[in-house]
Amino acid sequence: MKLLHIDSSVLGNNSVSRQLTRQIVTEWLAVHPGTRIDYLDLATSAPSHLSMDSLGFRLGPQGESLTDVQKRENATSEALVTQFLAADIVVVGAPLYNFSIPSQLKAWIDRVAQAGRTFTYTDKGAVGLATGKTVIVASSRGGVYSTSDAGRALEHQESYLQTVFGFFGITDVRFVRAEGVAMGDAQKLAALVAADRDIKTTVAEAANQPQAALAA
Repeated sequence: MKLLHIDSSVLGNNSVSRQLTRQIVTEWLAVHPGTRIDYLDLATSAPSHLSMDSLGFRLGPQGESLTDVQKRENATSEALVTQFLAADIVVVGAPLYNFSIPSQLKAWIDRVAQAGRTFTYTDKGAVGLATGKTVIVASSRGGVYSTSDAGRALEHQESYLQTVFGFFGITDVRFVRAEGVAMGDAQKLAALVAADRDIKTTVAEAANQPQAALAA
């Protein structure tokens, strides 16, 4: 089994989402010790944002006509989508930045959102191709957004990730959340305690799925 561990926070050791992803991976390995871990730190090695040189994901015999820049961008996109498709479990650290996700994480999503690889269009609409995976998102928020309609209307973090992974065909997307972590020490501690409890429950539930479903 393969697990892809992705961090995107720029806060280093001060990051709550990084703390949560480490806990998730540790819990997962306790249940599946033979799992192979692949790690991607988007804060230090994010792909560039889409441009005319990277848009299109050119493959095949047309490669001879590409510029050197386009060849490098194409290789980056190919490496990232291949890594993603090879994973059975994907653990994503996703802090809320300005009501959405870090631009580094969005840049990664733009590289793996490839027609013919992670989705395709049919006469009945889009169909996801990256099926059979489990995604666990470690969501961190400075404020509280989950307890009111006004708060939920402001966040485009968890809702976006649920949508985009669903678009890829992934139906098992789980969230572990720590929110209010910038609202004082007591609130942060309570959020981390709750997140720790949710991590244990979420990993246990995901890990107890039939092996065939996880590796489909």
